[in-house]
Amino acid sequence: MLNHRILSRFHEPLKARTEGSHDWLDACDWDAARISEALPGVEVYVGSQLRAEDARRAARLRLVHVVGAGYDGIPLAALGPGVTVTTTHHHGRSIAEYVLMSVLMLSRDVLGADRALRQGRWRNVAVDPGLPFGTTVRDRRVGIIGFGETGTEVARLCQAVGLRVRAVRRDPSAPFPADLRPDWVGGNDRLLELLTESDVVVVTVPLDPATRGLIGPAELAAMGPGSLLVNVARGPVVQEEALYEALRSGVIGGAALDVWWCGPPQAPSRLPFHELPNVLMTPHHSGHTTDTFAARAAEIADNIGRLRRGEPLVNVVHAGDHQAVDDGRSTATPATSPTSPTR
Repeated sequence: MLNHRILSRFHEPLKARTEGSHDWLDACDWDAARISEALPGVEVYVGSQLRAEDARRAARLRLVHVVGAGYDGIPLAALGPGVTVTTTHHHGRSIAEYVLMSVLMLSRDVLGADRALRQGRWRNVAVDPGLPFGTTVRDRRVGIIGFGETGTEVARLCQAVGLRVRAVRRDPSAPFPADLRPDWVGGNDRLLELLTESDVVVVTVPLDPATRGLIGPAELAAMGPGSLLVNVARGPVVQEEALYEALRSGVIGGAALDVWWCGPPQAPSRLPFHELPNVLMTPHHSGHTTDTFAARAAEIADNIGRLRRGEPLVNVVHAGDHQAVDDGRSTATPATSPTSPTR
């Protein structure tokens, strides 16, 4: 069963790559009742959201393949003992390009210049002697919170344009790609040091109990008034009120926010971030490129093939005791909700 609105646009190549092994149900436009009715006959569910009551009803379910890295929308405790949960990534480069774009835009006040010119005003230092100059990014310090797929891709692009890279991660001794040359990589206990010594801070960690509210008033104050924050992780990793106040009062210089505290159809925040001139706002789309989702579709199809052949799956985050499937045709449904996380 396929229930993911974005991945449904790659339904045909997904079907072609699993030809002869599965009957696909494209459920992204189905209502909850129809999905619930179909799930007891489904062996593979592809999506990012699954209701606990539906998970309990899915007696034949062998694999839940999440469309993205985050699996917080899957009720692991409600799954049967034979169900494996896997994820897929491939978003690192797309998000890293968004991060670099955002840093450049904020450093040159592209948003302010664009707004002014749309109103017929030339806003540059030639006509306004009091206007601050923009800055280049060379030799500025970028601090990356989390050094997984996204964090390392951010580091790769940042160092290519002359930014000096540093990072904190859960295990600072874990290896990272040989082409990266960070100033240092420390443990999470060095977060305040990272914030104090960085001109740009990029948040890439997953949302879990340890990271919820990780960036609050003290952490923002440590960054300083000229610093920039880019959040491409999850909104609640940063404390909502603290960030708004820090941006409004000049505690930090600006922010690029691609993730929020609310999802559609609600407003992204209960606070008026849209009124702040130093905020770049985007609707959780930094990873939404053809490259990301074509690669995800291919990896999901390949994992389904491994399941059918009884081979080890990749990117397992919750292990089930699945056995090799028989040679018969199984039913697969790709699943996701329009409001679910997509990274």
